[in-house]
Parts: sequence; structure tokens; C-alpha cells
Amino acid sequence: MSVQRWKITVEYDGTNYSGWQIQEDHIASIQGSLEKALFKFCQQKIRVQGAGRTDAGVHAKGQVAHFDLDYGTRDLTPHDLLMAINAHLRPQPISVIKAEKVSSDFHARFGAKQKLYTYRVICRSAPLTYDRTRAWHVKKKIDIDAMKEACPALLGTHDFTSYRAAGCQANSPIRTLDRLDVEAREYDPFGGVEILIHAGGQSFLYNQVRNLSGSLIMVGEGKWPPHALKDVLDKKDRTLSGPTAPPEGLTMVKIDYTG
Repeated sequence: MSVQRWKITVEYDGTNYSGWQIQEDHIASIQGSLEKALFKFCQQKIRVQGAGRTDAGVHAKGQVAHFDLDYGTRDLTPHDLLMAINAHLRPQPISVIKAEKVSSDFHARFGAKQKLYTYRVICRSAPLTYDRTRAWHVKKKIDIDAMKEACPALLGTHDFTSYRAAGCQANSPIRTLDRLDVEAREYDPFGGVEILIHAGGQSFLYNQVRNLSGSLIMVGEGKWPPHALKDVLDKKDRTLSGPTAPPEGLTMVKIDYTG
């Protein structure tokens, strides 16, 4: 027997999935779809371990996972494995974009040093069409400068109780936010604006990025002053923060494993 640990980088549209994690009621999940594809490929029940659990409706460009595969003495190249898994995933909007052989001590979740999420907002009066499931549609004009002003105060290590979901099961609300910034660019030639909220850190609390994004939009709409995000953070009370931004705007962009 020859067991090899594999690292895969996965891209997916999470619109019609319950999220990354397998659910007991057997509704569609990203993890479940990957495990079914692996079973069709090698007739083995293999557990795929993900780097993070994206929620229902959340997307990924660079989700990372690992699994152990016993392929005997047969040769299996990364390209062959990638093509085989993808063949069994079709026509689902899930794609393995890279496969790598790694050592047995590699762990997709516990080895991650930095995760980058981007939350996408489209501001215009007209409804969204092809980006309807890829961004939060906000009709009001947004003050980008005010949003940018609010970000620096949340960087660093803090108690993020105010920005965690009520159902968060993390043992501690302490997290380190290494990056939080906002950029804006033209979305269409008729005044539409695309806003990208980037959040980076080693780990995040349940709904932390979506809650931060919802609060930043409150600032952008003029409902809160820029200092309100830090004021809410200091009070450690989830009921005081802004709304949880809808899942379709969130994408897991990349995960780094080097210090």
C-alpha cells in the first residue's frame, strides 16, 4: 500500500450549495461533491479536509483542501488527478485548479498562515443580472473615503465579539486582522461602482467578514460615522454592530501556507 497526501486548490460558485461542510440531511455541499467525485474515480471513501468552512452561497477562488489517497504502486501525476476529479464533478460549478503531492504532516486547516477574503458590492440603481449571485446590490450612493477611514482602527489583535455570529462556536473571540481595506472601481459606464472589501488574517470567526462588511456599508451610506466600527468593537456586543452582509458577495480568494 502506498498512501499519498494530496493538496488541492478548489474554485467554486457556492450559490446552490449549503456551504463547504457536509450536512447530515445530504443537501449539496462542496466537501460532499468532492468526496463523491473521488469515490467515482477510485472507489474509495475518502475524507476531504478543507482549510475553512465557507457558508451557504459563499464562493471561492482559492479554497484549499487535503486528502490521503492509496493508489497502490500505480503512477498518478498531479495533472492526471486534477483531470480525473474534474471529470467526475461535471457539470457542477466546482473545479480543482491545482493538485500537489505534499508530506503527510501537511494540514489544509491547521497549516494555514494567512487567509484572504474579498467582499464585493455593486452600487447602482439598476438591478443586477449576471452578477446577481456574485455581489451585494446596494442602490444608494456610497462614501468610499468614509469606509476607508473606518478600516485602520480594526487592524491588529482584538476581541471581535461584536462581529461574530450568535451561533459562532469558536472557543475565543480573539482574532488578529492583518488586512482590512476598501477599493472602488468603475462597474459600468453609466455610474455603477464596484466596491471590494478585502480582509486578511490567519483565521476568522463565524460571519466575521460578512458582519464587518455590513457595518462598513453602514458607514458608506452615512448611517454611521467612521469611528463607529471601533466603538462597536470595544463594546463587545453583537447586537450593536451592523447587518450581516448577504453571502453572495463573499469570496475566499486565497490561502497562504508560508510564514
